[in-house]
Amino acid sequence: MPTLRFAVPEDAPALLAIYRQSIDTPVTFEGRTPTAEEFAARMAGIGQRYPYLVAEEDGRPVGYAYSHAYRQREAYQWSAELSVYVEKSCQGRGIGRQLYGALIRLARLQKLENLYAWVTVPNRQSEGLHRAMGFKEVGVDRRAGFKAGRWQAVAIYVLRLGEDQPPRPFRPIGALPQEEVLQALQEA
Repeated sequence: MPTLRFAVPEDAPALLAIYRQSIDTPVTFEGRTPTAEEFAARMAGIGQRYPYLVAEEDGRPVGYAYSHAYRQREAYQWSAELSVYVEKSCQGRGIGRQLYGALIRLARLQKLENLYAWVTVPNRQSEGLHRAMGFKEVGVDRRAGFKAGRWQAVAIYVLRLGEDQPPRPFRPIGALPQEEVLQALQEA
């Protein structure tokens, strides 16, 4: 299995190359490939509060995943959305599951309560990954976005991590004890 680590700015070109494989598909609703600078800025912005992980084999990234704010309103601070992308030649080997496992462990440390994923359907691999990781489908928007010449359906998946009443304060990724973060990456 690949080694997991946090993304660094120098990863942007390699991660963008992985992401580019999805641009002309309904997997992402983005219409054009972002520039390397735009992509690096996204990575940096997300990485200030949430984990942005890279799966690396033989010194090269083969996949990446990150969590990010689900919505901007204060009441959503205990919820995050997850995204994962794996190089096409490496799909089906459990890399997405490994990355998601680490994100879920880190989300628990961050005191997140709800994890969401929006999956363009049909997409057997992604649907299967989310079910295998314990996510439950909570709805389908049949006309979520127009791409690839037709309206695309999106399934909304959620994983409930806890039921704290009230929830404990959210902890940005940089505020977590380093040994707990490293352990979460190693256990994934």
